Amino acid sequence: MEMLIAANWKMHKTAAEAVAFCERIKVAEGRLTGVEVLLCAPFTALAAAGKALEGSTVKLGAQNMFWEEKGAFTGEIAPLMLQEFGTEYVILGHSERRRIMGEDDAMVRRKLETALRNRLKPILCVGETEAEQERGETDAVLERQVSAALKGLDPAAVAGLVVAYEPVWAIGTGKAASPADAAAAAEVIKSAAARCVGAAAVETMRVLYGGSVTPANIGSFVALPQIHGALVGGASLEADSFINLIIAAREAVS
Repeated sequence: MEMLIAANWKMHKTAAEAVAFCERIKVAEGRLTGVEVLLCAPFTALAAAGKALEGSTVKLGAQNMFWEEKGAFTGEIAPLMLQEFGTEYVILGHSERRRIMGEDDAMVRRKLETALRNRLKPILCVGETEAEQERGETDAVLERQVSAALKGLDPAAVAGLVVAYEPVWAIGTGKAASPADAAAAAEVIKSAAARCVGAAAVETMRVLYGGSVTPANIGSFVALPQIHGALVGGASLEADSFINLIIAAREAVS
């Protein structure tokens, strides 16, 4: 199963800055073989980034989308709008969307269904808060979020799904989860998914780790058999840092 290293730029990078990043990573592309590389850009940079990545193996992703194809939904983005720029992936249910923008499990489920229906590849984000972790509720939170997203879906439709385990307390804090905790969380995620869509569909599922990932610690995560890559925030904002992280990840599994 190919490792996936995805950059989540969040609310960073103008179109011009995105193009400069894309040009830099294309120069290094020969050093990144064997890894699926994905850049999840802001909506305003997707067109420029998509054009800059033409002819490259680097994939383009969005950070969010709405659950309807069209309509009176001021300020929202439809899946067809994303596909127009060559977008292949879309992040759904990120903790910042859940915590700051008020997205709940039901909203994430509707977005997931719409992405699958429109042949976009979702990256479903799940993870517990610090308070939930301290109360020993990590497993219960992950099971709830995964079940709410996947229960009742067609197993064929979710084959190849990507799920990102992002403990909320580790995002942007400099405090990463331990590799053992990440591995345990991945097992919980896959078990919950198997109960929803069957073991066969889960065999092709990739679980990423996200939360204060750096070039220094990425190897300890991707070396785990349960982890198939990373969703990277801060360390993806500078091209050289992100390139070094990808190379470190590849070396850890070679």
